[in-house]
Amino acid sequence: AQLRTLMSTLRQHEKDMIIQYENAVEVGKAKDAWTKTLAQIQSSAKALSDTLPHEADRAKVAEAMARMDKFKSAFLPVAKQLEAMGFDSARVAAAFMARATPDYDAAQSIIETLASDLELAASAGGKRLNATATTVMTLLGAAVVLMILLITPLTLLNMRSICGPIREAEGLADAIAQGDLTERSVDTRGKDEAAHLLQTLSAMQTSLRQIVGQVRASTDSISTASAEIATGNQDLSARTEQTASNLQQAASSMEQLTGTVKQSADSARQADRLASSAAEVAARGGQVVSQVVSTMNDINASSKKIADIIGVIDGIAFQTNILALNAAVEAARAGEQGRGFAVVAGEVRNLAQRSAEAAKEIKALIGASVDKVDSGSRLVADAGKTMQEIVGSVQRVTDIIGEITAASSEQSDGLTTVNSSVAQLDKMTQQNAALVEQSAAAAESLKDQTVRLSQAVSVFRLHDAAIAH
Repeated sequence: AQLRTLMSTLRQHEKDMIIQYENAVEVGKAKDAWTKTLAQIQSSAKALSDTLPHEADRAKVAEAMARMDKFKSAFLPVAKQLEAMGFDSARVAAAFMARATPDYDAAQSIIETLASDLELAASAGGKRLNATATTVMTLLGAAVVLMILLITPLTLLNMRSICGPIREAEGLADAIAQGDLTERSVDTRGKDEAAHLLQTLSAMQTSLRQIVGQVRASTDSISTASAEIATGNQDLSARTEQTASNLQQAASSMEQLTGTVKQSADSARQADRLASSAAEVAARGGQVVSQVVSTMNDINASSKKIADIIGVIDGIAFQTNILALNAAVEAARAGEQGRGFAVVAGEVRNLAQRSAEAAKEIKALIGASVDKVDSGSRLVADAGKTMQEIVGSVQRVTDIIGEITAASSEQSDGLTTVNSSVAQLDKMTQQNAALVEQSAAAAESLKDQTVRLSQAVSVFRLHDAAIAH
């Protein structure tokens, strides 16, 4: 039993190294425990071999240890690579470890076979012991008969006090040898050796009945519990495998979602750059419109100055016309002598009138131009306000896109963290699945051992009260 337990423990350390393939420290600890357990297996096997009486059984132990040596030789390189973190995943490490498993399985099979043989030998020894007890009781009966024949007078006198208890003792011992531990009505009164023998046998039967009853009850409880544990472990293993599959699908979906969010974040950053560029262009447009407004204001001021100058020219033309009229009047008064001067004054008057008319036309054109410049200035001012509103709107859009970009970055970081957590959870689920498989195997082994124990105890027959107890 100890050797079987150590073999299972060795297997557990091996699985611990595979599960902790990313942690060199834990792998080193598991390797040290594995080496210590292997030494205990070899020591236990040597002790077992020393106690075996048959050479064939000792040869089986030696063969099992030879297989374990081969398993050790194949296992140590994989363990060193595990300790150096040389595997990409637990599955790859398990595949390499599986190459050394046949030698371990062969050694375990030899040990299980040897254990079964030893159990059969023990059972046969028990049967031989029962046969010997029967023979002894038969010889004892023959001796009693012989004694009766030799000392008939004494036997006739002491028949009731000696032969009766001896027959009861014989029947009781035979019942015990056959496994019948049901309570019998035995007269144990008296102080002689026969009475003492009956008392001892009765006490032994009672003690055996209690012990076997307790063992049988415990065996039934263990059998029921082990069956429930085995069933529960199978269900848990199935659910754990389903959970692992769901986690793998979730991890794949999280990776796709992370990629989509990162792409959205990149698009948001590109939109942020475009919005910033549009804001700069709108700002420059606003500056240009402001310059146009300023230029239109300057043109408006210049137009007003030109209108003032034209007004001055119109006034000069009016005064010139009046002076020419006065000169014509004076020339008329002068008569023939002032006729030439009158002609000149008339021409001057005509020029003054044409200058006045031209000045009026220019003034009208300048007035219309001033009105149009005023209208243009108002339109440009409105355009400037509109550009300012556009710049403000673009700036708000830029701010919103910036907030979207920041939120997308935070979402991307959060999804990366969630993705890492899902991957870690998937790893832990895989480890739990391996532990559940080990627990299921242990429960099945316990169930088998319980069945064997029940079969061994079923040889004894008890009354109902002892079974209930």
